[in-house]
Amino acid sequence: MKRRSSILILTVLSALAVGRLDAQSWRTVTASRQLNGEGALDVSVPYGAGRFTVRPAPTGLLFRSQLRYDEDVFVPHSEFDGRRLQLGLDGMRSARIAKQGGGEMELELTGAVPIDLDLEFGAVRADIDLGGLSLTRLSVRTGASESVLDVSLPNPSAMDRAELQVGAADFTARHLGNLNASRIEVSAGVGALMIDLTGDWRQDADVSVHVGLGSLELRLPQGVGVKLERKTLFTSVDTDGLVKRGDAYYSTDWDQAERRLTIEIEAAFGNVDIVWAR
Repeated sequence: MKRRSSILILTVLSALAVGRLDAQSWRTVTASRQLNGEGALDVSVPYGAGRFTVRPAPTGLLFRSQLRYDEDVFVPHSEFDGRRLQLGLDGMRSARIAKQGGGEMELELTGAVPIDLDLEFGAVRADIDLGGLSLTRLSVRTGASESVLDVSLPNPSAMDRAELQVGAADFTARHLGNLNASRIEVSAGVGALMIDLTGDWRQDADVSVHVGLGSLELRLPQGVGVKLERKTLFTSVDTDGLVKRGDAYYSTDWDQAERRLTIEIEAAFGNVDIVWAR
């Protein structure tokens, strides 16, 4: 009994010691910079696992970031040279990440200067609001994530292309019409996608959506002319509200619409549902 009690006590003490060591390995670092006459900003953010948040910064701030991470797993990375901002974490060991559940990163960006934005994240829960940011380029690449991207306010800058690459994920993109982009490209491997094209369309645009295996809900804006082209295999496509002309499907207001969207859908296995948003 004494021996068993001793073993039990040692086991409990060891567990407590490991818990204290694990708790001591977590660190929080912050970085920020005031606006100081910058003309433009290139932002690159790689982030591996945990929670990831992006939102507009308060007036007067160029950027602000906060990272909570396990220093036994990650090394924080931060560089700013007046034009280019790089933030993120290096030195990832996947086994330890699975045990700890990842960390947390919060990023706030100014809407006062034009931004080229490049976001890349892996096994995260991402909540990204780009509303009001002055974006001239956007690239978002995800791994096995559960992500929501919202452009809650119109982009004051015109953008040539926005690119969204989604891995094995549940991905929701809202109000993409507010991006003010002439081309939007969405590609997805496996998962469930909701692509919402409502918003303030200020130019005609081309939209391509490529889906490997999964479901796609495509929310279309009323009052904008829509042309839909489909290349599908073993995929059901709902074309409600569209009229077939030749090899494409058109909204009834296509000919007289002030703004027009040409949408190409390519899907292998799954289903595509079209919803007309008000």
